[in-house]
Amino acid sequence: MNIIDFRFRPNTAETLSGIANNQAFKGLCSAIDFNKMKPQTIEEVAQDLDTYNVVKAVITGRDCETTYDSKSNNPSVIEFVKAFPKKFIGFAGLDPHKGMRAIDELKKAVNEQGLSGAAIDPYLAQIYVNDAKYYPIYSKCCELNIPLVITTGPASLVPNAVIDHVAPRYIDFVARDFPELKIIVSHGGYPWVNEMIIVAQRNPNVYIELSEYEFFPQAETYIQAANTIISDKVMFASAHPFVDFRDSLKNYEKLSFKPEVREKVMFKNAARVLNLLDLAPSTPVKG
Repeated sequence: MNIIDFRFRPNTAETLSGIANNQAFKGLCSAIDFNKMKPQTIEEVAQDLDTYNVVKAVITGRDCETTYDSKSNNPSVIEFVKAFPKKFIGFAGLDPHKGMRAIDELKKAVNEQGLSGAAIDPYLAQIYVNDAKYYPIYSKCCELNIPLVITTGPASLVPNAVIDHVAPRYIDFVARDFPELKIIVSHGGYPWVNEMIIVAQRNPNVYIELSEYEFFPQAETYIQAANTIISDKVMFASAHPFVDFRDSLKNYEKLSFKPEVREKVMFKNAARVLNLLDLAPSTPVKG
């Protein structure tokens, strides 16, 4: 089975160093012994993905410079996509506090630099996902006809983060106000499991990936929902290198998806969001 990983960052030395030294994630990296991840070249990373039939990997950029004094990693995302355009799909990370500078960066990233989507981190921006500062970004995504990744999750050990900023109930407002916008909720809106499921079920434009929280308490409800009411909405994502994508693939073998749902989760749902349905599920894509 071919696979699309909807949350992936190549574990190059530069990427690992950037994550470990980011003010927002120093505590988390220390707690999970992040430094044990071995750095690889981008060529080695792409080869490993081929070995495991991961035909596409979405690399989400991040920009939290205003709140955490950490510069955008979009330049590295652009480099990865340019190096392996058939393997990597890049999403530009945006800082809403930068106003029109963020909009200009997004336009250039999509129109000139080969990126295919946008990504935001409301708990790092320290504002709600339905804050007015985000609405120009949502509008531009609709104009450019690109999907948007919203990073959620409990933001463990991230200083000054407020998890309520990314509660699914606020994403529901965004989905209502921008029905043309494809929204991918990263980390499944955990810990608001039931709320996230209903937001995805009631909004045709909302999708979820569960990276890092597939085995947390109550996460079995995600799998029940995938097998019933949101089978077209759940997508595989590893959160590599926080979770090695190979370990994540093994973990997904343990999840009790119905066979037809598993194929949707691992490939078909993401292919539809990314307009890749013409990519044959039995034909790996090299390079």
